[in-house]
Amino acid sequence: MTVVAAYLYRHGQRVREVSIDEKIDSPNDRSEFVWIGICDPTDDEMATLAKHYGFHPLAVEDAVNADQLPKVDVYGDQLFVVARTAQLEGDRIVYAETAIFVGHSHIISVRHGSARAHKVLRAELEAAPTLLIHGVDYVLHAVLDFIVDGYLPLIETIEDGVLTMEQTALDGFLGRDEVMRIFTLRRELIKFQRILGPMGEVAGKMTRLDLPCIDKEAKHYFSDVLDHVRRVQTRVDGLREVLTSVFELSALLEQQRTGAITRQLASWAAILAVPTAIAGIYGMNFEHMPELTTRYGYFVVLAVIAAICTLLYARFKRVGWL
Repeated sequence: MTVVAAYLYRHGQRVREVSIDEKIDSPNDRSEFVWIGICDPTDDEMATLAKHYGFHPLAVEDAVNADQLPKVDVYGDQLFVVARTAQLEGDRIVYAETAIFVGHSHIISVRHGSARAHKVLRAELEAAPTLLIHGVDYVLHAVLDFIVDGYLPLIETIEDGVLTMEQTALDGFLGRDEVMRIFTLRRELIKFQRILGPMGEVAGKMTRLDLPCIDKEAKHYFSDVLDHVRRVQTRVDGLREVLTSVFELSALLEQQRTGAITRQLASWAAILAVPTAIAGIYGMNFEHMPELTTRYGYFVVLAVIAAICTLLYARFKRVGWL
């Protein structure tokens, strides 16, 4: 286990570093609590934390396995919250899990696989102790808000790529790789929506329900998290529609280009059919054929061919086939 940070806070200020074997219990002072951040703990190490802070066995099991969708569980006077982080690697969204144990005098975050540590968040809160002084529920809000805010750069990056593909579709053909990318992004966004839904439910429960360790005044802050989740959901829905539109636009333009080429080929085929037919008739070499002995027959035939081909060309040009 990597203990990223473990500190005791009192009245919004960091007091001292604490050990994971040390339990801090201040039920009468909301401003005094322990905030511990750990990463990828083992079963034995989680058992040590569970023993000192009274974690429920089911919560410990979920925190160790790290395969849960976002949720909120109540165990006595403690909360167990699971959130999913997301980051973009190429065209794929990679997920990680953050489990959070919340008691009246402690908040312990257990991260699995997430590249976004809470070091920056902790520094920001310590620099503005007006929230820390209120207790663990405000720290929980800050952690959830930090996770949800991490979704926005991901969506913005995908949006930039989609806009580029849209312009490519307008300027020319979408290649096989770009078409495959469209379907990959749509699949990733569908999976992402399966995370956003439960994340919205987590923030909604924090806002609506009376939960242990959550003060009524803190519910307004969780409403802000819910708004952020809904904003991301709206942008994801829009992105899926744009991706569908880009694919349909590319297919439509492809059909139009194919139709234009087909009309051009048909036009030239009709024009070339005239000399081909006339030359074919007079190339049969029968002894008795009309006009074979005409002095200027050759030039007349060439003139007729040229006139008919010119007429056909002008006609096709007028209707836009050439």
